[in-house]
Amino acid sequence: MILLASSDNKLIACWERGLINFTSISFSSNFVLTKDRLTKNKIETLVLDYDLPGLNGANGVSELFNDNFDLKIVVYCSGLSDEAEWELFKIGVKGCCSKDDTPEQVSVAIKSIQQDELWIKRKFANFMLKELVEVTKEKNKIEQAIKDLLENLTKREYEIAMLVGRGESNKLIASKLAITERTVKAHLTEIFRKLHISDRIKLALMMKDAISLSKYRQLPLSY
Repeated sequence: MILLASSDNKLIACWERGLINFTSISFSSNFVLTKDRLTKNKIETLVLDYDLPGLNGANGVSELFNDNFDLKIVVYCSGLSDEAEWELFKIGVKGCCSKDDTPEQVSVAIKSIQQDELWIKRKFANFMLKELVEVTKEKNKIEQAIKDLLENLTKREYEIAMLVGRGESNKLIASKLAITERTVKAHLTEIFRKLHISDRIKLALMMKDAISLSKYRQLPLSY
């Protein structure tokens, strides 16, 4: 189902002409009603007027995704800066279109978005590339930081940390490694100190990330 959200009758009429061959179309005229329709109906595509009463810009758009993760949102706006439009894509919208688009252009845009394509300006290719580079750099920094910390562990400490990451209890760890629970606890205290963390939950989260990275599979050699 497609939901058309706007209080602008002229814009709604344009959308309707463009979507004349589409079935299951509903309407809303304000932000509160739009949220209600999204909650009560199975809406796949939301055609959204950026001037919708009560929307409050990008914050409102973000709120519409809260309980509708698979929702495809197409925003129709006028006069947005490139930066503001790019922020909408980062939030999760699938397309940004002009309110001056013809019904034919509306039809093409909605068809493309329903086929899981992005309706995006070519100039945003550079934005996407820059964003990808930044995300990759940040991910690499985090991975390197974890790797550096883990390299401070002895082989035994690393084994215990890995078992904690797999959800093993101290009793099971002690049994698998043929050591006492007291020894496991002593190792954990030292592990917490070396990794600058305070509890078992943080260790488990860190090790789950480490387990998924093949670079961490080789254990330290020292005891």
